[in-house]
Amino acid sequence: MSRSRRNQAAEVLTISPLRGLLARLGRWRGVVTLNYHRIGRPDRELWDHTLWSASAEELDRQLATLGRCAEVIDPCEVLEAMQGGRGRRVLITFDDGYRDNFEIAFPLLQNHGLRAAFFLATGFLDHPRAPWWDEIAWIVRHAQGEAHQANAASRDCELLPANFSLAAREHDASITELVARYKALPSGEGERFLDQLARAAGSARCAPSDAEGLWMTWEMARQMGAAGMSIGGHSVTHPILAHLPGEHQREEIAGCARRLAEELRVEMRWFAYPVGDRYTFTRTTQEILHECGVELAFSFYGGFAKPARWNPLDVPRIHVGPGLGPELLEATVALPQIFAR
Repeated sequence: MSRSRRNQAAEVLTISPLRGLLARLGRWRGVVTLNYHRIGRPDRELWDHTLWSASAEELDRQLATLGRCAEVIDPCEVLEAMQGGRGRRVLITFDDGYRDNFEIAFPLLQNHGLRAAFFLATGFLDHPRAPWWDEIAWIVRHAQGEAHQANAASRDCELLPANFSLAAREHDASITELVARYKALPSGEGERFLDQLARAAGSARCAPSDAEGLWMTWEMARQMGAAGMSIGGHSVTHPILAHLPGEHQREEIAGCARRLAEELRVEMRWFAYPVGDRYTFTRTTQEILHECGVELAFSFYGGFAKPARWNPLDVPRIHVGPGLGPELLEATVALPQIFAR
């Protein structure tokens, strides 16, 4: 079902008198996990705009809806929820560790008396810089020309798409194409890809100073943990783990766990796979997570966790994007079998 069709169906279901019927019948076994990234408005023409999940106003309305229509739980309660009866159990999660999670999402969660889990890519807190997806966007938005035509025989551009637009009106589409191309790269080619893109765009690479204020600090993470938020791991540098040899995966996972323990005095019981699609983690990844003491690992390709198809190291999450109104959110937590996509 397309987003527009889902919105139309949700509007019908959440008007009286159907809302009362939805409240009585919309109970199910399992857990719906919502996945957010950035909160606020992409008012600067710098970063990957697809990372903004909601404005502050949208998140405020969404949290009000969840407080009214669902039982919001934290990761410690997921296993119990999977064994329990019917209900409307929802887990709220945020990936990466952007500073707006602390400055905007955290106070709103407190205002509504709700909890969430924050999955941190620890290397960005230790050494703040633009992550690869945001650097792709930064380079494209600083392009000096309007088009790129690759010479397939040249090693200066063979990692890039053959042709893509650098015109301002095409920036968002080109960024989406380039991010998808990056995700498909063999292990170890990421830096060369970014170098080639910068040359094609006639731009420099994004310097750490250009990303100042992008990430929360460890002190901010400590404040959230002390206030009852759950903190989990998201690797060190946010690679696609399945593309890495086993030992490199272990470095990313164990290194993340070590930094969480050193800075926050917490064990890494929860983990979110970087990117999170089915192709981004393997059985080896899951074995390493188990060895590191991870109890729940979260993917990101839609659906919700059901007892009949339960895998604690592949807990599905659904994307939260701009425009998710109260009606569609209410319908999603009432009938995830239809709306959790």
